[in-house]
Amino acid sequence: MDKEKLFAQIKGGLIVSCQALETEPLYTKEGGVMPLMAKAAAMSGAVGIRANTVRDITQIKQVVDLPVIGIIKKDYPGTPMYITVTMKEVDELVACGVDILAVQGTGALRPDGSTSAQFIRTIKAKYPDQLVMADCDNFENAMACAEAGADFVGTTMRGYTPETKGIDDIDFDFVHKLAAECPAKVIAEGHIHYPEQAVKALEAGAFALVVGGAITRPAEITARFTGAINAAKK
Repeated sequence: MDKEKLFAQIKGGLIVSCQALETEPLYTKEGGVMPLMAKAAAMSGAVGIRANTVRDITQIKQVVDLPVIGIIKKDYPGTPMYITVTMKEVDELVACGVDILAVQGTGALRPDGSTSAQFIRTIKAKYPDQLVMADCDNFENAMACAEAGADFVGTTMRGYTPETKGIDDIDFDFVHKLAAECPAKVIAEGHIHYPEQAVKALEAGAFALVVGGAITRPAEITARFTGAINAAKK
């Protein structure tokens, strides 16, 4: 898809994350579940899909005509990085035709010792036309990734790194600061549980937003309801 056309399509819209890890109820060895989630999201006005693994991305692209943010989650020894960590995953994602390739953009080093900014430069050198999104946790890392060539920076990892531990809600001030000062387009992602939060994130300056757990993870949604009910009984 043409870059400017993609920007126009997702601007101000909702991208739905359709993922199921092997430990989750909706995971199957054969796949087939996440494409159904993606179809439901597309029917209801989603402007894009975020997906994990080549299998799910390929299956999703067969059933919906929406831009896909692609990632590969994989743990590596010696690093807390797990979202598209090496060039092996990058090559696989590019080969399956992801529209936006997302990588972890936090402060930890990758297995080869490279920083997130260095990794993004390597990707852009090999695939100059590939749109790249950095999943970041703080302002400094987001700026470094943007300056290295990331087209998008996401608030994805805020609250999930040692430096941001304890942040359990979408940080609208963080979104606003990034939107005002970062040269990359800002994707609000993480801790968005309600439509009102999504609207507020866009009002804070987000170019677009990603919502996953509140839409496509029934176990998480159920736990939120049962947790509230049980708390009210005490």
